[in-house]
Amino acid sequence: MKTSVEWFRKECQGLETRATGRVTPALLAPVRVKLSDREYKLEEVATVGVRDGSVLMVTLFEDRNMKLVESALYASKIPGVVPHRHDNRTIKIPIPKPTVEARKEFYAIAKRKAEEIRVQLRNQHQMGLKRGKVTKRTVEYDEFQKLTDRHIADVDASLASLQKATGASK
Repeated sequence: MKTSVEWFRKECQGLETRATGRVTPALLAPVRVKLSDREYKLEEVATVGVRDGSVLMVTLFEDRNMKLVESALYASKIPGVVPHRHDNRTIKIPIPKPTVEARKEFYAIAKRKAEEIRVQLRNQHQMGLKRGKVTKRTVEYDEFQKLTDRHIADVDASLASLQKATGASK
């Protein structure tokens, strides 16, 4: 349960960063580049830096991987990421400032993910009860329920924080 909540909190932080317009190399963290033998993180095949506060610069270690990195950037489907070749080893990615609609969309994405996490937590709750052979109206059941409720409250708090940052309404 804790792992699920931590994952969601990190997702919300990433969306909050995007909603406020700050550009960081972490924006490209989900990008995976498929080379001949396996998939690599983008950071393993290139360096990512920020220029002028709104442009990401990806500098490849080896220029022969240019097409693979470009296709990985397109395949990641990160909103607003449109790579442009700067030279043989550099890709320039201008990141536009988010509009009001974009910020609302970030919140909508987080809201869907929050519901998925809540469902995961409830499923983990049920599996834990079955594994431990815990019956209702016992101290163990009450404690387990409190734990689940606390984790769901953490998810709700992260979502509320994102809502405040994006200016989205319920």
